[in-house]
Amino acid sequence: MNIHRILLIPLMAFPACLFAQGVDSKMLLHPPSDSWPTYHGDYSGRRYSTLEQINKTNVDKLTLAWSYRADLTPPTGNIGGEYKDGEPIYLYTGNATFKCAALLVNGVLYATMPDHAWALDARTGRQIWHYFWKSEGGHHDGERGFGMYGNWLYMETADNFVVSLDAATGKERWHKQIADVKRGYFSTNAPLIVGNHVILGTGGDNLDVQGFLESVDPETGDLQWKWYTTPQKPGDVGYDTWPDDYSRTHGGGMTWQPPTYDPELNLVYVPTGNPNPVGAGQSRKGDDLFSCSVVALNPDTGKMVWYFQSSPHDTHDWDSTQVPVLFDGTWNGQPRKMLVQGTRNGYFFVLDRTNGKNLLTKPLVDPEYVTWSKGINAKGQPIPDPEKDPSIDGVLVGPGSATNWQPPSFSPQTGLFYVGTSEALSMDYLTDTDERPEGYGFTGGGGGASGRSGIRAIDYKTGTMKWFHAGGGAQGLMSTAGGLLFGGDGGMHFIAFDSATGKPLWHTSLLANPTNGPETYLLDGKQFVLVGAGDTLYAFTLNP
Repeated sequence: MNIHRILLIPLMAFPACLFAQGVDSKMLLHPPSDSWPTYHGDYSGRRYSTLEQINKTNVDKLTLAWSYRADLTPPTGNIGGEYKDGEPIYLYTGNATFKCAALLVNGVLYATMPDHAWALDARTGRQIWHYFWKSEGGHHDGERGFGMYGNWLYMETADNFVVSLDAATGKERWHKQIADVKRGYFSTNAPLIVGNHVILGTGGDNLDVQGFLESVDPETGDLQWKWYTTPQKPGDVGYDTWPDDYSRTHGGGMTWQPPTYDPELNLVYVPTGNPNPVGAGQSRKGDDLFSCSVVALNPDTGKMVWYFQSSPHDTHDWDSTQVPVLFDGTWNGQPRKMLVQGTRNGYFFVLDRTNGKNLLTKPLVDPEYVTWSKGINAKGQPIPDPEKDPSIDGVLVGPGSATNWQPPSFSPQTGLFYVGTSEALSMDYLTDTDERPEGYGFTGGGGGASGRSGIRAIDYKTGTMKWFHAGGGAQGLMSTAGGLLFGGDGGMHFIAFDSATGKPLWHTSLLANPTNGPETYLLDGKQFVLVGAGDTLYAFTLNP
């Protein structure tokens, strides 16, 4: 395949009608086929498209329509940010990676990378504008994309600011600090827009700070509410799951994955990260709520409605920041509003999303690689085995990282949940034995063994695997009404599978492994499939 870079053309060559229509609540609730207006395409996190022009009968005719390699040269205009001590720390000149979901609105794609943002013509890949943020540092590992409200865009920066841009020009409207990067906070999240709320999450799991989620006003950036992932005062639910105020206020539980949202229930589902100190649990005896949990919040108030913790008292850096996927289906013959999540700790969960009640807990990967727990309690939670906590001499434990932040997919057509997984056993060592450990208190690796890595298709009603395709481990996926699942194999291939059987139907070679979740859209009667791999976006369509 001849991969090529489309030449840039000036903004004035694009008709004004490209920017005439922004994102409104109707589009977010029911995205049309010519849009991808939020991180997962819609609020549910299913990453399922009803488009079927590309399907099992013709997917072998997919061909490259265009490619765009990230322009990392700071532009002469469209520069934002603030710094006080010398020049900005400009990190993304080499190992640049698209981990974002590119929003598609009115024929324009909006993509991000740490310190950078672009608008591209979705038909040709031509660059319309480029925005550059002058960073003070932070965690530059990934940037998951924009949120959009009307004709305004919102992105989080690695050094913990939220920035609002004009979608037509890329000009900055305002920026506000979310948290102080010098305290160890960073941001990788894609903002979630619900009503007039821009909902923002944070990272920072390598230092001892507490996680939070906050909502800001889309016009001004002013704070509307803030919810901390560790309880704040006596009487709060979960307060007594921490031994003291020190452990609570240093407790982690970061919110670095975009939430999902049910508009009928008006609930935002927030997946939270591991507790701090990482791996060393001696200073935080207890369940450590609300780390490693899915928490349902009211987006208008930030008040918690329910929670489910998938890894009580985590000592293995499991996180539970994997996507909470929402769908309606049947359970024991009755209609049910459900939430499913495949987690890094090696378990698959089905919850009633109206109240958080556990319906099913099953191993996500082969059970012999899930050694950290002693079984499942009456609430459907894994029971940690203290004998598997990291020790000075080391302990053999699994599953390693059974899956990660990369988005899974759920197809209502097949009833299957698709997720990239890995299996491993490794030696975990306790490296900080202090009564008040800090940061990372353990390390893993050495003396281990690896099992299967690849895509699993799981029947949500039973938790059993229906098919498996080897290769790739954790990765972004997308299913479609054309009977297809798009993903990779870890060998720099982008693949279309039969979503019912897992049979590969088409593949192409890229210049890197896919690094984001695929997406699809219809423009001018033509369906496109978009994927990021390293520093390049690729768009595919059918041969004429």
